[in-house]
Amino acid sequence: MKSADLITDAFARIRETVTDTLYGLTPEQLTYRVDVDANPIAWLIWHLTRVQDDHVAAAFGIPQVWSEGGWAARFGLPPSSMETGYGHNRVQVAAISEAVAASGLLADYHEAVYVQTVKLVSGVTDADLDHVVDTSWRPPVTLGVRLISVISDDSQHVGQASFVRGIVHRAG
Repeated sequence: MKSADLITDAFARIRETVTDTLYGLTPEQLTYRVDVDANPIAWLIWHLTRVQDDHVAAAFGIPQVWSEGGWAARFGLPPSSMETGYGHNRVQVAAISEAVAASGLLADYHEAVYVQTVKLVSGVTDADLDHVVDTSWRPPVTLGVRLISVISDDSQHVGQASFVRGIVHRAG
């Protein structure tokens, strides 16, 4: 197995869990909050997808699916918005969650990001993983570190979303 195969498999597992988590949920279930400061499923999936889109596109020096596909406007958000959710407060989380849940397009956006991600990472070689993609950090961030960071972040957030789905189903 090659490095590209491992990376592709990791993103496929995230995609599968995203799909399973979103399946059959209503907008109300997608925006359910365990408490007032908790992140709902809609925001968690939107955020992990935005981070994946943002970070992977930047690492490969290409435009994001978000901007190329007009996803902000499709979600009813300001068309120029490039937010990823980092640092959002409860009001921002609620606004994004409601817009994303009402649109019914969250799974479609994740799928589009997944397709671009797999296209990009499927050709990665071991040598590519050592290429520096971000010099704003000390030490500078390599492609390998960036991809593992995204996979880790996505895995944590999709796990949180799955947990909230369980609570939503138990609550009826």
